[in-house]
Amino acid sequence: SPFVRKVAVVLEEKGLDWELVLGSPGAPDPGFQEASPFGKIPALRDGDFVLADSSAIAIYLDAKQSAPPMLPAEARARGRAMWFDEYADTILGASGLKIVFNRLVGPKLLKLPCDEAVALAGEAELPRILDYLESVVPAQGWLDGEFSLGDISVASMLKTMSYVGHGPDAGRYPKTSAWYGRVAARPSWTSVAVMEAPTAERLGATA
Repeated sequence: SPFVRKVAVVLEEKGLDWELVLGSPGAPDPGFQEASPFGKIPALRDGDFVLADSSAIAIYLDAKQSAPPMLPAEARARGRAMWFDEYADTILGASGLKIVFNRLVGPKLLKLPCDEAVALAGEAELPRILDYLESVVPAQGWLDGEFSLGDISVASMLKTMSYVGHGPDAGRYPKTSAWYGRVAARPSWTSVAVMEAPTAERLGATA
């Protein structure tokens, strides 16, 4: 899940102690249902406090432990960080997850038939969305001037899409590919990548 990965990377960036609890699709445990009454993943339990939705959790964690910040202090940079988080979740994800669900999650994890027409529709939508990203990615550094939630969210969605052959294409999107490489080189990212590797291997997915 790009959303679980997003929160995991934020936790690693902040050096917080945390534990990942895996659930079974279609059979959530009572603790998860309490934390996420509408079934959104991930959900967080921090003592007696529970919260669902990756963006809400990331903002909560950033307010709880401000260093290092995941949201820039400067107004325009903070606005852009939130924009890229939204872009990742509801624009890039809206198209990319059509492919991921119908070619990976549905058939291999949930044992559901693939709707190839939906996957193809997602593929048709991606060029405009990825062309935009290539047009705004800086040649050096990060999307908002400093590493932020925006970088994590967009890179996380691209990582999930790479499992179905739609990761950053260095030939068509060289700036995006180089930026993604910078994100993927961060210790927080590599730690989470090691954690998710066994699940990817079990599903026969390669990035």
